[in-house]
Amino acid sequence: MTGRARTIVLGLLGLLCLALFAAWWHHTYVRVVRTVALPPGGEAAYNPLYALKRALRVDGVDVDSRQRLDLAKTTLGPRDTVLVSGDPRTLSTREVDDLLYWVGDGGHLIVTTPRGWCFSDARPWELLPQLGLALKPGSGGCETFIVPGESRHVEFCSGTRFTLQGIDPLLSWGDFANGFVFARQQRGDGIVDVLSSIDFMQNDALDEGPHLALTRQLLDPNYGEGTIHLVYAANVPPLWRLLLEQAWMAWAPLLLALLAWLWMRVQRVGPAMPAPPEARRSLLEHVQASGEHLRRHGLSSLLHAAVRDAFLARLRRRDPLAAALEGVAQAEAIAARTGLPAPDIEHALRSPRPRDGQDFRLRVARLIEMRTRL
Repeated sequence: MTGRARTIVLGLLGLLCLALFAAWWHHTYVRVVRTVALPPGGEAAYNPLYALKRALRVDGVDVDSRQRLDLAKTTLGPRDTVLVSGDPRTLSTREVDDLLYWVGDGGHLIVTTPRGWCFSDARPWELLPQLGLALKPGSGGCETFIVPGESRHVEFCSGTRFTLQGIDPLLSWGDFANGFVFARQQRGDGIVDVLSSIDFMQNDALDEGPHLALTRQLLDPNYGEGTIHLVYAANVPPLWRLLLEQAWMAWAPLLLALLAWLWMRVQRVGPAMPAPPEARRSLLEHVQASGEHLRRHGLSSLLHAAVRDAFLARLRRRDPLAAALEGVAQAEAIAARTGLPAPDIEHALRSPRPRDGQDFRLRVARLIEMRTRL
């Protein structure tokens, strides 16, 4: 087969493959329309009460939504409603006093309890103690909520419950054993509602009928009579408080891991070692150490010879005639000068027996005594 014929055959095979693929695609392809919900954008991305704000405006209610309470720049009307979804412990003392004074004139205040374990005790000037409420974390569970014509719901599963201290609420939800998830109390001409959670009001939850009904009932006291202020982020608490109360599940294991690593790296666990002895530079100690070294190695004769040379050097200065003599004559001359027995002097001048410590000490002691008597 020539090259041209081979090219034609390969081209026909390619066209055949394309035709088969097109036939398979046309036979098996089915066009399907899918709706994908995009993530919220704009204000809906950071405002969890955005859907509630839009729903209230559609219903003809005046709504003001903001991130801070900022009572210095906002004038609250006597029939307004303020919903604070943040931690009420972040409110300053002046803000608490202003809110309670405004409620006494007919306002409607809605607040939630803080989430997470609270390591610090409540302070008397905070909002919840002023309302006669105390947090009860780690208790209760979900509360069943049934609306006719709707499926069974459970609410307040992730909130922090509270207890009532010396107050008689208008409405309450819960019990004294497990704590309350909702309490409404009269304060002057106004009303204060405290809830353990407002998750049912947030954007993703308002599309359910029971949540709409519960939200409408909660906003009922001043509904349509004034402005509803939605404060979806109160003053942010300090970073150390957020880390301590909200991020302990992250830093506690890391702290334990660090302590375990430090424990593994410890080389010794016990009493402290004594301080190393300070270096001593005494000449006498060095001389004594040198002598002990020579004696242990059988070189005592060197030490004896050094003491004998010192004695003979003094003898040459004090009595040159006796130093010039040798043997018994020298011993008798030294004995006449020192008063010591001549045999002892002759014995001291001879080298000691090797490895005999007693003989070495005796000869050296005699030489020292002879030297002092010259």
